[in-house]
Amino acid sequence: MQSFRCLFLLLALVLPALCAIQAESLSSSRNPATPAASQETTSQPQAQQPAATQSQGQVSVQARIKARREARRVTAIHEIYDHLYEGYIGGGYLRFTPGATLQRVNEYDWNGGFTRYFSERLGVTVDGRGYYGTPFIEPQQGNPPAGSVGQTKPTISQYAALIGPTYRFYLQPRFSISGRVMGGYARGNFTGDTNGLGTLGVLYPDGSTYAASASIAGEYNLSPSIGVRVAPEYFLTGFGSTLQNNLGFTAGIVWRFGKQ
Repeated sequence: MQSFRCLFLLLALVLPALCAIQAESLSSSRNPATPAASQETTSQPQAQQPAATQSQGQVSVQARIKARREARRVTAIHEIYDHLYEGYIGGGYLRFTPGATLQRVNEYDWNGGFTRYFSERLGVTVDGRGYYGTPFIEPQQGNPPAGSVGQTKPTISQYAALIGPTYRFYLQPRFSISGRVMGGYARGNFTGDTNGLGTLGVLYPDGSTYAASASIAGEYNLSPSIGVRVAPEYFLTGFGSTLQNNLGFTAGIVWRFGKQ
């Protein structure tokens, strides 16, 4: 009986110690996983942060490159189109009706002008030009004497002085597109080559009248001060108390000078 009591007392002392040891062992086996997981969790943002910083850096570099290109483009446009004055000279072509009953004739012209600009886009143009052509008149229309060739193919001419606004609505360093509207005075000489027989009854009479022009010009720049221009044009005149609706174009060399 005494030995049983000693055994029971021994078990009572040993069992709590074993439970404490087992609990401490389980706790130590679980705790190391937590720091590892925590370290892995904190390492992910650190791994993502350099990638985000690199992406932002690339965007910033591209933005700076784009800004520098835009600045160079604006500077080039300003250098080319910031001139006070512009002169031009060239030639052109026009389909003109020389008489109410006559077919249209091909006319070739010289033209020149001067533009004063008040900004890079807006200016006022003064233009002068002369047109020359040879209309065909059938013999029964003019009833010319036999062998009088000058009456069936007389030389005619018109001269015009015009003024109006010019506006550049598209600007690039290499080229530009502009519009121009002008009005003014025109003088027609239709009887100078008819051997004194007047207008032969079919040509417009000599005289003065109004004229108007509307054109769209495309210009290619060879340098900041020199360019080449082509301008399709509508040209209106009022010879013979009628309207002549004429289509053609002008082309020539442009030079710019004077800084705003």
